[in-house]
Order: sequence, then structure tokens, then C-alpha cells
Amino acid sequence: MNDLHIVLMNPEIPPNTGNVGRLAVGVEVPLHIVHPIGFSMDEKQVRRAGLDYWKHVELYEHESPEAFWQWAEGRRVHLFSARSDRSYTACPFEPGDVLVFGRETVGLPHELVERMGAWSIPMTGPTRSLNLSNSVAVVVYQALQAVRPGLFAG
Repeated sequence: MNDLHIVLMNPEIPPNTGNVGRLAVGVEVPLHIVHPIGFSMDEKQVRRAGLDYWKHVELYEHESPEAFWQWAEGRRVHLFSARSDRSYTACPFEPGDVLVFGRETVGLPHELVERMGAWSIPMTGPTRSLNLSNSVAVVVYQALQAVRPGLFAG
């Protein structure tokens, strides 16, 4: 069993997906892409952002949100959205958790966030949210502290 899963729900910007893929390789966590997406996974921008690491990404593509939710059934799923007032630092991460991030322009569907709840990265300045790949990195490293505590030792 993988100790974490990163999920990009309908991503729109190839370099963000490439950057998240590079992160996924670096921390040995699978990356799930939920279609439809706003680009082709073959685009050189995805590969360029992932550099020569892209071939090492443990990548799972789900043909639709419904297919993803079928895969996720019975798993612990955490949604991340700028439209939440619960800080990601309070999220009770456990091995096997599925971390779901929305598309760059609109995030996750409002009704999904309302139904399932979400966590956010607090912002104190006038910025509404961080770049998607930055947000994923912040949350993944927080989650890794919980599921791989030895990673951060000494």
C-alpha cells in the first residue's frame, strides 16, 4: 500500500502537472490525474517541468471523476480548497490517505467541498491562493511528517 496518493482533479496547466509529477517522484508517492484535463499528457510542457523524472512518475489516469471516485471508495480522502477555513496543519493524516486538489482556475466543485469538507492553506495577505504545484508541495510535506516521521529526523 502506498502511504499517500496525490490527486489532481481536472488540471489545466501543463507545467503545474509536471512540477507535481517531479514532486511525486522525489517523495515516492503516486500521482493520479482525473480527466478531463486542459491539455495532452504528451505535451512537452508537462515533460519539461518534470524534467527527465517524468518517466519515473507512478502515474494513474482516471477517465472521469466518476471513475476516480469509484477507485477512491473505501479510502480516506482529504480535499484541499481555498474555500475552507480549516487549516491543513490540523488535518489528521494517516498512511494511505488520498490528497485531492482542484483545477487551477476554479478549484474543486463547490458542491463537493460542501458535501465532504476541505482543508486549506491559510493566507494572511491579499493573495487568494497559492499556485497549484506549490499548494501540493506544502500539503504533501505536512502529510509526510505524519506518515513517514523518520524522513524528517536529524
